Amino acid sequence: MGAQDDFGQAQDFVDRTGVQSFPMIWDESFETWAYYGVRGQPTAILVDPTGDPIAGWSGFFDQDEVLELARAEL
Repeated sequence: MGAQDDFGQAQDFVDRTGVQSFPMIWDESFETWAYYGVRGQPTAILVDPTGDPIAGWSGFFDQDEVLELARAEL
């Protein structure tokens, strides 16, 4: 979720890194941060198809743990 930089910087990050595994959410208003209770970056939140949070991590997170949780929700 982009919020700290301007939109051009966020788009440059997506273009430069080739991120395609998840959509980038641009949120200048920080409404998404408030909804999910994000207090800082980096934060990762795994959500179900309706947008409800399943799990969240602040700071470092284990990619294998995220993938395991995501598979369990399928």
